[in-house]
Amino acid sequence: MNLEGKTLFISGGSRGIGLEIAKRCARDGANVVIAAKTAEENPKLPGTIYTAAKEIEAAGGQCLPLQVDIRDELQVIEAAKKASDHFGSLDILVNNASAINLTPTEATPIKRFDLMFGVNVRGTYLCTQATLPYLKKSAQAKRNPHVLTLSPPLNMTPRWFAPHVAYTMAKYGMSMCVLGHAEEFRTYGIAVNALWPRTVIQTAALQMIPGVRPEHCRSPAIMADAAYAILAAEAATTTGNFFIDEEVLKKAGVTDFGAYSVVPNSTQLLPDLFL
Repeated sequence: MNLEGKTLFISGGSRGIGLEIAKRCARDGANVVIAAKTAEENPKLPGTIYTAAKEIEAAGGQCLPLQVDIRDELQVIEAAKKASDHFGSLDILVNNASAINLTPTEATPIKRFDLMFGVNVRGTYLCTQATLPYLKKSAQAKRNPHVLTLSPPLNMTPRWFAPHVAYTMAKYGMSMCVLGHAEEFRTYGIAVNALWPRTVIQTAALQMIPGVRPEHCRSPAIMADAAYAILAAEAATTTGNFFIDEEVLKKAGVTDFGAYSVVPNSTQLLPDLFL
């Protein structure tokens, strides 16, 4: 099974892991809707919905770039409708957008708390809710609909909470959406899964983690390849999982992960949070 002609709606996606997932799926000839905020160049944070669209189309897919703040209900509802109207279907949702702030309680402004909950939890829930009618239609048409959320396995060990309570709660809120929606949507034939990296991935978010260097990281390509393997799998039998990128690819037959390292074959890779 491949993703030719399938339509993906990706929150965020103007850079980093979301963009890499989009380009990997575009290689099959998939249609991609990039629903992200960045429409103008920022020297500190490269990539816009329009530069992403060019890269996706160069990879072999079609792209509809939409400027969307996923905290805005009307914007998300309208974007989902535009996606379906433009491409004729909406088959896959990738909940990629996320805000990060790795600070203890006293150093976490409530504005940052609200941002993380607004984007991570509310945004994930809202995008899922807004795309659900179209995903149901995709299921009825036997187009193998999926929801994939970039969030970690639920782990109640206190050490994952203490250093950054707000961020942990916000990411676990995304994971709880996966847990609940997988069971709720099972009868519709819509797969709902989570994906998380085994090691730190080199993205703009690394600016929030002091001391992380390139030799500690893998590239976003490993998450893109793992996401593709999940999204191409049979929805009816691939749901309710908290996947780890490395494990997905091992199951797919990958044995050499050295090329995914930012510094090839690095032996200094750091594990990601929550694992």
